[in-house]
Amino acid sequence: MADQAPTEQVANLHLDEVTGEKVSKSELKKRQKQRERDAKKQEKAAAAPPKAAKKTSAEADEKELTPNQYFEIRSRAITKLIETHDPYPYPHKFNRDYDLNNLAKEFGHLKSGEHDKTKTLQVAGRIYNKRASGSKLLFYDIRGNNGVKAQIMCQAQEVRDGAPPFEKQHDHIRRGDIIGVIGYPGRTAPKTKLEKGEEGELSIFATEIILLSPCLHQLPDEYYGFKDQEQRYRKRYLDLIMNPKTANTYRTRTKIIKYIRRYLDNAGFEEVETPILNMIAGGATAKPFESHLNDYNMDVFLRIAPELPLKMLIVGEYDKVYEIGRLFRNEGADLTHNPEFTTCEFYEAYADFNDLMHRTEELVSGLVKQLTGSYVTTFTTQHGETYTVNWEAPWRRVEMIPALEEATGEKFPPGDQLHTDETREWLKGVMKKVNVVCPEPQTTARMLDRLTGEFIEETAVNPTFITEHPKIMSPLAKDHRSKPGLTERFEAFVCKKEIANAYTELNQPFEQRLRFEEQARQKAQGDDEAQMIDETFLNALEYGLPPTAGWGLGIDRLVMFLTNNYSIKEVLLFPFMNPEQKKDKVPVEGAEEPQVHMEGIPHK
Repeated sequence: MADQAPTEQVANLHLDEVTGEKVSKSELKKRQKQRERDAKKQEKAAAAPPKAAKKTSAEADEKELTPNQYFEIRSRAITKLIETHDPYPYPHKFNRDYDLNNLAKEFGHLKSGEHDKTKTLQVAGRIYNKRASGSKLLFYDIRGNNGVKAQIMCQAQEVRDGAPPFEKQHDHIRRGDIIGVIGYPGRTAPKTKLEKGEEGELSIFATEIILLSPCLHQLPDEYYGFKDQEQRYRKRYLDLIMNPKTANTYRTRTKIIKYIRRYLDNAGFEEVETPILNMIAGGATAKPFESHLNDYNMDVFLRIAPELPLKMLIVGEYDKVYEIGRLFRNEGADLTHNPEFTTCEFYEAYADFNDLMHRTEELVSGLVKQLTGSYVTTFTTQHGETYTVNWEAPWRRVEMIPALEEATGEKFPPGDQLHTDETREWLKGVMKKVNVVCPEPQTTARMLDRLTGEFIEETAVNPTFITEHPKIMSPLAKDHRSKPGLTERFEAFVCKKEIANAYTELNQPFEQRLRFEEQARQKAQGDDEAQMIDETFLNALEYGLPPTAGWGLGIDRLVMFLTNNYSIKEVLLFPFMNPEQKKDKVPVEGAEEPQVHMEGIPHK
């Protein structure tokens, strides 16, 4: 189908005589069958004993329609307006010259029954409610200027000179439509409120209403709302229309990213962009997405981390660099993982991991204070457990190996022996003793990661730094200056989940090559998330990387904690979803289940 010429594709479309649309043959048949079912329902209803006639408006009758019936009737009405231009329902321009955010501030002093006809306001928004009080008085509740609510009062006697008649302005307008309003500010004076000593509602008294874009579908009922979780993710536009909490979450996300960017800019960092397509997937322990570059006839990978090119920039005389952007990892999806996600990574020359612990506390604690007005927030898990989190510095610090020794009751081998096969076999026994399971491949790094998740991460509700990881878990981190076999690395955890990862960078090219070779050994043992040897990066190190510290923050998770959402899909505008037709697919017996990864270092 994709190879057909455009004219052939059009030739395969068929006219839907009801809506005037050109659709595929299968879609046309689907619509015709639905209309037949609707017609039978109407025949059945017509055969029923007649009920007492009740005078209703066209809009009231439309409430009884099915979604398909409403769409067809509304489509016919709008198609007629398109043909007649009476009025044209999709005008090119409306001069919105007033921000609804300022309405209460500028005109809140008006008393009940007072108006300011010297001010002409032109506003726009979507209708969430339309109600009539007789044939000459209408009220619209709209939202405009990023969700600000306003009441529009329309009276027949207020129609301005040159505007269409009152009925003609309003008959074709329905709930969900986007309208332009020309009017003046004032406050209503309803008797019911005045009798209680209350003020009327600050409103815009319309002199003309203009349809800017009709909504062809019924909006979900105001009372029941739009709550279906999967449909909310699939139809985020409708979710944003119906659920202000959703819009607030994403505006909070924007504020968080702006704060981080402003903090780094003020600290002297420079924002850069690095490639998304790479010949080698490096910079993190993760499974990449693969693609193929046709012009070069070569396989490429979507980046799993921007770390290596950012460090090359430090080699190239940048002192402080950062990047905020999307990463892609072909791993399991769960409540805290999505195949594509947003991070901030920065690299600072002449700093070490101790400096970055202080910077992390300063940045994140300051962000929380700025955003919420306090250092204390709450977070509720999927199981209904509520954590009270104190983000104020200083944060708790936990050394990994001593904490695992205390939890397991076992003395671990020296750090410089953790990479051996003997240690791997010994760790298998420890895992069995403490009843912790690690799926294959059971590499030392994966088993240590599992133990850390079980015994240390579970204690990290308030912000906690887990520090001094073994070299075998940290192929890009610098050796600890006083503890052989360990590295100068930390991970920051909140609510038992990792939000940041940082270390003093390994800048010794000989040691870096050995670390890459160890990663290659782990890949040979079956760990498809182990890193590859990157000769370009090694060559850059040979030119000299100054003492440097690097840092990465998971923005999606931080947004989850600060907006109290336990699912990552709630903080991604368009999370990845399976096609709807696969929703009810029955699993084949014996087929491999999709892997859902643990919360652990390889998946951060």
